[in-house]
Amino acid sequence: KSPTDGWFTQRGGEKMNDFDLILFLLAFLFICGILSYPSLTEHFWIPSWRGAMIEAEQGTELQSTAHGKEGTVADAEDSANLKPVKAVDRVEAVREAFRHAWKGYKAFAWGHDELKPISKTHGEWFGLGLTLIDALDTMWILGLKDEFAEAKKWVETELSFSKNVDVNLFESTIRVLGGLLSTYHLTGDTLFLDKAKDIGSRLMPAFKTPSKIPYSDVNIGKGTAHPPRWTTDSTVAEVTSIQLEFRELSRLTKDPQYQNAVEEVTRHVHRLEGKRDGLVPMFINTNSGKFTRRGAFTLGARADSYYEYLLKQWLQGGKKETELLEDYLQAIEGVRKNLLRQTSPSKLTFVGELSNGRLNPKMDHLVCFLPGTLALGAHNGLPADHMELALQLMETCHQMYAQMETGLSPEIAHFNLQSNNGRDIDVKPADRHNLLRPETVESLFYMYRFTNDSKYRDWGWDILQNFNKYTRVPSGGYTSIGNVRDPLNPAPRDKMESFFLGETLKYLFLLFSDDNELISLDKYVFNTEAHPLPIWPSTSSGRSPELS
Repeated sequence: KSPTDGWFTQRGGEKMNDFDLILFLLAFLFICGILSYPSLTEHFWIPSWRGAMIEAEQGTELQSTAHGKEGTVADAEDSANLKPVKAVDRVEAVREAFRHAWKGYKAFAWGHDELKPISKTHGEWFGLGLTLIDALDTMWILGLKDEFAEAKKWVETELSFSKNVDVNLFESTIRVLGGLLSTYHLTGDTLFLDKAKDIGSRLMPAFKTPSKIPYSDVNIGKGTAHPPRWTTDSTVAEVTSIQLEFRELSRLTKDPQYQNAVEEVTRHVHRLEGKRDGLVPMFINTNSGKFTRRGAFTLGARADSYYEYLLKQWLQGGKKETELLEDYLQAIEGVRKNLLRQTSPSKLTFVGELSNGRLNPKMDHLVCFLPGTLALGAHNGLPADHMELALQLMETCHQMYAQMETGLSPEIAHFNLQSNNGRDIDVKPADRHNLLRPETVESLFYMYRFTNDSKYRDWGWDILQNFNKYTRVPSGGYTSIGNVRDPLNPAPRDKMESFFLGETLKYLFLLFSDDNELISLDKYVFNTEAHPLPIWPSTSSGRSPELS
């Protein structure tokens, strides 16, 4: 026999005697016992990017990327040899990620807008505690009662909108107003409705323009509003993606001023000249009320959520406002006619951009909201080919992650249309950053809800694990990174956007949850910051029931 056959051997090939074998087995069992006892393995360390060390937290450790085994990212294979394979609790992994992010926010940025996790400080945008407000309904949905209670106390005792500060109408509407309205509906606590009324009323001066197209900026303390310093234009997405929130505020307060203001914008844009097959330009002038810079059409930044809110307002109002549906359907056909192309060699379907009649094969990560929106429409009776397009675009958004060395998508991808080039996706150096954006996992959530295809969960799981591997900061929080093509140095940018807690982790949690009634898509619509608002009870008109 070879010395490696049969009994265990010592160095030199001599057989172990019985006493040595017993000692070996006892030692082996002792080690296994320690490893299986959580309190003795509460603190250990995982290698991360650029030699940084990530501390594992008891009971909710990061999981392996390959087979769903329990263990650390770095040592999954080793741990598989020491203990039985166990099914991963993906829902709990999202809770753990949230707790880790919240730990950093609470320690270094409490009450401020954004966490800077590497420098262990905070960033300020409006001074309204954006991350905390954006995360309220996420904590409620995740069942994080202690964290929610301490955040609620801050809202009750510290949050004040009586500040001499300029805020962006769109951002403060979708994050603050939307977050407060959603939290009110989930909890029934009127504290959040009262705060929503306060901020909503303070944003109304934005609509005092010659055209009734709102200014981009409002001073919520002074009650004044103005366009940006460099232009009198507002972006089309911003002025057409505040409607869900203001309509709902009118329904709850029985005060029509909010709904009237945003629906005047909707009617104005509906009849405005300058569209191309239902597609809208990116800018609109607050004085003239006309589209400006008309040659460019995109479903990315500055136009994206216009299309999303056409469908979602139609759903919010009980499918009665036909002009919204007509504009949405026309726009999707405009996308097919003008912007849709396929890559070479893999024939990935993508949505490009049109500039003065010429297609640019460029797609923002922001466009990855579209598969989910298309699927939501198809679920509500819109044409079946919308779902076919959703399936194709979902694959493309997945590939924007899978083809990157870190497994994380760039902010912008360029697609290859030439048959002699081997790569489908190219990323320019200036576009290689990842901001922890939610759009792809948002669409994965919708796709899983409507198809029950487990691959969408697997794709979301890969994304979460790569966030953990390349963006997680040891002391708490997650950071945007500068280069998704370099796993050795992804170039952390020291910023955790509020939407990582408000949207990204919320959609991942809902993707992994087996409870389809947890925020039922037949009862709620999500605003563009992932804050669920109720679909209105059925009425005879498209107006809010309380205002009809």
